[in-house]
Amino acid sequence: MERVISTEGEVSENAKINISSCPVSPSVQSKAKILLLKVTGLFCVGLAILGAILPVLPTTVFLIMAAACFAKSSPRMQKKLLANKTFGPLIIDWQQHRSIPKKAKRMALLTIVLSVCWSAFLLQNTLLTGLVVALVIGPFIFLLRLPLSKGTISKEVISKAAISKE
Repeated sequence: MERVISTEGEVSENAKINISSCPVSPSVQSKAKILLLKVTGLFCVGLAILGAILPVLPTTVFLIMAAACFAKSSPRMQKKLLANKTFGPLIIDWQQHRSIPKKAKRMALLTIVLSVCWSAFLLQNTLLTGLVVALVIGPFIFLLRLPLSKGTISKEVISKAAISKE
């Protein structure tokens, strides 16, 4: 026997929930989702720029996340990202071949290993260190198994990808 609260606040048995009575309209939900995706994409681009400067922060992962956010929220921003001569080839390579450059792969794996070592040094607790290792083993294996890109993306491919996203 199910007990469901109706819109009047009464409890009724075997009643069905009316999903269409959501207090937030779909257009507002959609606008909020788009805004959240844009902000997340911009944040990821910022982290990617920091990653290009700082050796301990990966760049490629954040660019791929930004491209995914912009693909669902802002075709104009995605076009700008794909047309970027520095970051565009990384993203296009990922989208077409699901591969990353050798340097990016090495840097990401090295960053994970150094982070685990630094965490183990700071934590000095076997149980917590084991938890850190358990949390990063999945991403580590994922990165380790990724194929390396060939690095042969031409400017024509980049411009075609940027134009097709319009």
